[in-house]
Amino acid sequence: MKYHIVTYGCQMNLHESEKIAGVLRAAGYDAPTSAEEADIIVFNTCCIRENAENHAFGNIGALKKLKRQKKGLLIAVGGCMVQEEGKAAYLKQKFPFIDIFFGTHDLPELKHLIERKRRERKSVVSVRAAREEVEDGISPVRTSYPNAWVNIIYGCNNFCSYCIVPYVRGREMSRRKEEILSEVRALVKEGYKEITLLGQNVDSYRGDDGTTFPELLDAVASIEGNFRVRFMTSHPKDFSPELVAVMKKHKKICKHLHLPVQAGSNRILQLMNRRYTREKYLEDLALLRREIPDCEVTTDLIVAFPTETEEEFQETLSLVEAADFASAFTFIYSPRTGTKAAQMEGRIGEDVAKDRITRLVALVNELTRRKSAKYVGKTIEILCEDYDAKKKMYLGRDEYGRMGYFKCERDPVGEFIRLKITSANGISLYGEEV
Repeated sequence: MKYHIVTYGCQMNLHESEKIAGVLRAAGYDAPTSAEEADIIVFNTCCIRENAENHAFGNIGALKKLKRQKKGLLIAVGGCMVQEEGKAAYLKQKFPFIDIFFGTHDLPELKHLIERKRRERKSVVSVRAAREEVEDGISPVRTSYPNAWVNIIYGCNNFCSYCIVPYVRGREMSRRKEEILSEVRALVKEGYKEITLLGQNVDSYRGDDGTTFPELLDAVASIEGNFRVRFMTSHPKDFSPELVAVMKKHKKICKHLHLPVQAGSNRILQLMNRRYTREKYLEDLALLRREIPDCEVTTDLIVAFPTETEEEFQETLSLVEAADFASAFTFIYSPRTGTKAAQMEGRIGEDVAKDRITRLVALVNELTRRKSAKYVGKTIEILCEDYDAKKKMYLGRDEYGRMGYFKCERDPVGEFIRLKITSANGISLYGEEV
């Protein structure tokens, strides 16, 4: 039997799809394939933004015909969207041909849900309100060599006013330190060259023995082997000198920090319940760059948050310039039912929102181009990750997160490559192996 997994959303979801594949292997499904050839199709959904939900609705609905044509085909829908209050019932009514619904806390139960569906004729729904324990027993089918994701903490306690994550991912639960270190050691032994520690807020990690995130990061980077370490996502309110000291201490830790600022106005940050100010954010960046001058910072930015004025949007633009970001993910505010911001008055009109995102993207792109241009003529080290069939070039990132493309007669995936940069195009670099 074969499976097909459709993934929406963040790196956490990508890694959880690897876990879903592991559960499916244990349930007797032995190979990934296309949707048309699969015996089970699993959607791992996202609900952070409305666009992600609409995408999922469209692709799920498109399977109605295939479900009718292919006897025995199972369709399962899981992840954040299913975990939203009332959404499983809505999906069941809208798509009655779906066989299995499972929430974010029910992933380990997928095998049993499949067995249950085979016994019963009606659809199966399992959406637990909370995670009872951290699941360490699932063996993921990793698809990201030479990179590997390692969960260190689940859930979120921050309750930013625009964010649905605490409601669909639950409260924070940290994995045991030794479980994490054991997993990293095994991955390094298997030949993985880049380990990314994952969490909705990695800075909140607290091990069973009281270990803090900087202490865990120090322990991971102290493991022997030729590999790099990344981590995401960090919350600015938890930024600490201890984290900077550990990043400075280890060459294995990439000199790159993803630190979502979201907005440049203190009033908007307060409405977002971010619990830091513009000034504190810039002070922390100044500390980081004093200690690690070449460290690059990327961020997330939201425009058109309820009641945002043009002057407050200008504060976001000025912060972007002051922070000197390497790049940024930019979004128009998307109301999520159940969050505090969704009940706020002062919604920004679509035309104004589109104008602001256009101006913000133009600024971010210009700053990114300037940084990329400085690479030309320099020699960098990238970890080759994949082959781009369209460009007919191999690709990989340097430790700062910049993507480099190059041609090669052999297959260098998994190798650290020294690349002399000959040209730059936006966020992408092009070079020759030296």
